[in-house]
Amino acid sequence: MGEVVWLAVFVMAFISCNALLDLSAVHQVEGEWMGSTTLPCTYVPSEGFTQQILTWSMERDHSTSTIFRRDESGDHILLARFRDRVSVPKRSPGDASLRITNLEIPDSGHYTCQVIWRSKNNSLITKDVTTTVRVIKVPATKPTIRAGALGLTVPAGARTSLTCVAHGSPPISYRWFRAVPGGTTLPLSSQAELTWDSLRPSDAGTYYCEAENRVGAGVVQRSDAVELVVRGESPACSSSPQRQTVPVRPRISHVALNVNRVWIAAQEGSPALPLAHLAFAWLGTHAGRAANPLMSGLSHRVPSHTATHA
Repeated sequence: MGEVVWLAVFVMAFISCNALLDLSAVHQVEGEWMGSTTLPCTYVPSEGFTQQILTWSMERDHSTSTIFRRDESGDHILLARFRDRVSVPKRSPGDASLRITNLEIPDSGHYTCQVIWRSKNNSLITKDVTTTVRVIKVPATKPTIRAGALGLTVPAGARTSLTCVAHGSPPISYRWFRAVPGGTTLPLSSQAELTWDSLRPSDAGTYYCEAENRVGAGVVQRSDAVELVVRGESPACSSSPQRQTVPVRPRISHVALNVNRVWIAAQEGSPALPLAHLAFAWLGTHAGRAANPLMSGLSHRVPSHTATHA
């Protein structure tokens, strides 16, 4: 009787541990070509059971190959074409999920996650689960336009950008256009980002972009148009400040007398006229008053100078 009870307890404990160590996964996963995907394989760690071996294998065209193996010696990628493309979490007990990057079409197939645990009495428990992977190519989606940090209303002279964003299988090609009067468009760039180092008022206008990839029979997706507004004038485009004529004290280099008006050649004159003829009304034999015609009546006395007749 005692042996029967002991056997029943052992069986119940074995069943309970097996239930706790069940693997959780999904039946099918779709991944985009050249993208990444994760194949879930998880369990709840159970006290007294230690993971000994984890393997991931792939079955395609009735042929099975081991991709990944983790044991006491470490991690091993056994299929050359998956090197540097697959990984399993190292510091997450109970997580044996496989991550695949840079998916290729031949990666489609049936993937099996197998885990072997060892109990305290050295018995082994093995569980496995299979997930089907389909790698697909996705056409480019309708792109959206993202404005730079300053938005779509930008002061003149500022640096800004517009970015065209589409999703789908790479590579995705982009083109930028600007609407011009008459209903036509002006091609601008074949990059995803359209940038201005110093925005000018003439850059204001309507912009849109297009995106396409090699999927979908060359269907081109076009974004909604956006309006770029430029506020004010850039420093380079603003009008030059008016030159100001500064009154100066001229120094006479030559004086010519003609009836009642004397003309002099000044060595120092207005900044606007470095060498100018300044007219002044003759006030006497040894003195005069110079008047720059550009100074609206402003005048300066000049030192006494003996005039010579022209």
